[in-house]
Amino acid sequence: MKLVLTPLLTGLLIAGLSQTLSAAPTVYIPLGSANSVIAVDASNDTITQTYTGVENPHGLVVTPDGEYLIAGSLKETPLQTGAALDQANSQLFLVHPAHGHVMSTVPVAGWTHHQAITPDGRFVLSTHPTRGGISVVDVASNQVLRTVPTGPSPNYTLISAGARFAYVSNSGNGTISEIALEDWTVKRVLDAGPAPEHMVFSKDGSRIYVTNPRVGKVSEVSIASGKVTRSFAIGQSVHGLDIGDDGKTLFVSAKQENKLVAVDTESGENRSLALSPAPYHLNTIPGTGKVYVSSREQPTVWVVDQKSLQVVNEIALPGGEGHQMAIVN
Repeated sequence: MKLVLTPLLTGLLIAGLSQTLSAAPTVYIPLGSANSVIAVDASNDTITQTYTGVENPHGLVVTPDGEYLIAGSLKETPLQTGAALDQANSQLFLVHPAHGHVMSTVPVAGWTHHQAITPDGRFVLSTHPTRGGISVVDVASNQVLRTVPTGPSPNYTLISAGARFAYVSNSGNGTISEIALEDWTVKRVLDAGPAPEHMVFSKDGSRIYVTNPRVGKVSEVSIASGKVTRSFAIGQSVHGLDIGDDGKTLFVSAKQENKLVAVDTESGENRSLALSPAPYHLNTIPGTGKVYVSSREQPTVWVVDQKSLQVVNEIALPGGEGHQMAIVN
């Protein structure tokens, strides 16, 4: 029997092959007080794996090839009086998803808030608020390569698309430190509004959007001028933010007001969705049209449609609270 490939059949075969080849992203979520990290299949919002033995994880990154997760911990051992501030009293956890467990740990000075990884997967940058700077870990050797002082209470880190610079928000003095990755030195200090925390680049990489929780706003910072050019009023205790698939919509959580806000950065118009209790960390999931939003007060992640701004699913967590998510395709 000879199979004749009609245009319709050919189209269906190509569509099926394309769907097979383009698997949905995997979203890794650290669960803080539950001392674990989970993997979620973004195609159906189901938990596929749980990795235990990670002490109070908050920051999280994944290597570009998906081979390793590196989690920073909120746990630290108190230093004795007179001890050097660069003395290691916390650690990063290296998890191998395929093996399903912690492979090794890296001693660091001070608990870790958030993390970033260079596009080549070589270096992990972690903020240490009680140490006034970041650590740079060489992933190949599992060792701290160096520390870089940035300012009081460093919070969040971004790495530019060209991997030339890292940007660190310093919530203690209202600045963002620009670090040249070629020599790990601070080249400039940018204004960032009061107590800056979470950050995301604009689609073209020319601006940084940064949360200012104390005043309930998001500031737009021009990288070229190093100045705040605009601000958007969001609500009390803003926390997580990310930019949508359309490249212009900011999604921002406001914990105290129990809402998710979508800001059109071109028109300045806002839409909001009531989420309770305490919407917290969030990530847009590229190519899916979804936003994952965790709760600070219950083990839940809401799945929100970016266009309609409606909850389309919920992920019941095994415990803890969702913190900085990491995504791999």
